[in-house]
Amino acid sequence: MRQVRVRLFLACLLATIASCLGLVMPLVLKWLVDGPLTSGDLSGIWLGGLVLVLLGATEAGIFGVRRWLTARPLADVEASMRESLYGRLQRLPSAFHDRWSSGQLLSRGTADLGQVHAFLAQPLTFLVVNAVTFVAGCVILLEQQWVLGLVLLVPVVPLTVLCSWFQARHVLASRRAQDLEGDLTTLVEESIRGIRVIKGFGRHRSQARAFEKMVFEVRGVELHRARLLASLSGMFVLLPEIAMGTTLALGVVQVADGTLAAGTLVAFLATVLVLRPVVESTGPLLAMCNQAATAVDRYCEIMDEPLPTQDHLPDVGLSAPPRPAALAFENVHFQYPNASMDAPGVLRGVDLRIEPGETMALVGSTGSGKTTLVGLVPRLYEPTAGRITLDGQDIADLPRSQLRTMVAVAFEDPALFSASVMENVLMGGEAATETDGAWALRVAQADGFVHLLPSGPHTQVGEQGLTLSGGERQRLALARAVVGRPRVLILDDPLSALDIHTEAAVERALRQVLATTTALIVAHRPSTALLADRVALLSDGVVAAVGTHRELLKTNPDYALLMSGIEPLTLGGGTGKGAKTS
Repeated sequence: MRQVRVRLFLACLLATIASCLGLVMPLVLKWLVDGPLTSGDLSGIWLGGLVLVLLGATEAGIFGVRRWLTARPLADVEASMRESLYGRLQRLPSAFHDRWSSGQLLSRGTADLGQVHAFLAQPLTFLVVNAVTFVAGCVILLEQQWVLGLVLLVPVVPLTVLCSWFQARHVLASRRAQDLEGDLTTLVEESIRGIRVIKGFGRHRSQARAFEKMVFEVRGVELHRARLLASLSGMFVLLPEIAMGTTLALGVVQVADGTLAAGTLVAFLATVLVLRPVVESTGPLLAMCNQAATAVDRYCEIMDEPLPTQDHLPDVGLSAPPRPAALAFENVHFQYPNASMDAPGVLRGVDLRIEPGETMALVGSTGSGKTTLVGLVPRLYEPTAGRITLDGQDIADLPRSQLRTMVAVAFEDPALFSASVMENVLMGGEAATETDGAWALRVAQADGFVHLLPSGPHTQVGEQGLTLSGGERQRLALARAVVGRPRVLILDDPLSALDIHTEAAVERALRQVLATTTALIVAHRPSTALLADRVALLSDGVVAAVGTHRELLKTNPDYALLMSGIEPLTLGGGTGKGAKTS
């Protein structure tokens, strides 16, 4: 809020002035009743009416100026908070995203920030305004008739206790409701993204039941919040009404006895009517305050997450030369952060060296740690122990931004974005041009189907690229990985979704790229393993054997069995991931 503090202060000041003008009106009424109305002074009556109109118009005008002062700055604050949150999410490590559901993150960046904006726009100002107006009104009431003023202020004590009771319970209910809304967002998002699976297995009824169950849970919490607010608001209406009725009765008696002027009673009651909405609005304002406080807490849970070390550092040195780098794993251990303490590590001392320009295939059964190992190279995760070096330099000493200009990855799951084909491909190289993109599409054997699309490489592929087949998405992901001509290329089973003819064409083109870079390829097929100069067999988190494909077939029974188990599955178009059980 620091960037808009001046405007916000002015807005609060103007709103307070406008509200206090409402307290002047009862004093004008007192003068009218005791003066011009009693004496029959017509000109005085017109003057009093004109003053009341001017006071009302001024109050309305000031409130309009207040909204003008705050509208744009508060929208800027919300936009800045949303931008900061998005930037933070981009920089937080993969381990963070493994723990958090997308729906919880979405709800924090949309609904929660919307509640913060709504609170800053009005409730924050009116909490200040109402407090000042109430104090000023009480002073006026006590000054006019202190006995009646004290009677009217009797409910303040029980209402203060009630506010404390309300706050303690409503904060918990608000947090529960907003967390459940995040879970509900996750369920909806998963259902939309997995709609083909749901339809394919006929699970729409079970999904509907799960959604209904969660909706009713949210409904229950919302009703609990409504009951709390109803209890508070009801008492904030009932107790002041009782006090006001008692005050009116006592005031009428005093007027009848001649101890109180009629104009004073009218002004007193008019002041009470001005304060009445101030008091009655306290409950909803406190509720909005609780919701905004909960929203800020949820926002800060993300913003307070520590960034990876050195991730904030700027790029240093000159850009990396376009030459292959030596990649080495030295006694690398790894265990996922959410794993139990007694669980064995995924990697348990991996030692492996890949020479500059060499292509190494990584082979192993399902769960052997292949994908985990290659994910350590671009520092999606950090090794639990040991180190990984590029040309002898520990990658932990490199800023991630610099490391990721040297290393490119094609993941097993080819995630695409709601952008054009060319934009998706050029994400792989910051300085890459459309000429580079066209070259990368040819390498990935994707140029043929891309040019058949309605707008060629500028065709929008849609969310997650679901308008394309699995093989087409995989080829675009491969093009994205090679477009920047990286020094180290990581390919996680890059050809699993291709038919054997397309696979052969891609392999022929890919050999030209592999000749100019250091590559680590996760392989499930013998044909992919044959792309490599050497093959490393990963078993139970360690490198069990290293050699050429043919050498390992002859000398290592486990490797031979693994390859023989994979090969029949690939002929049927599978990914080879069932090889462990064959």
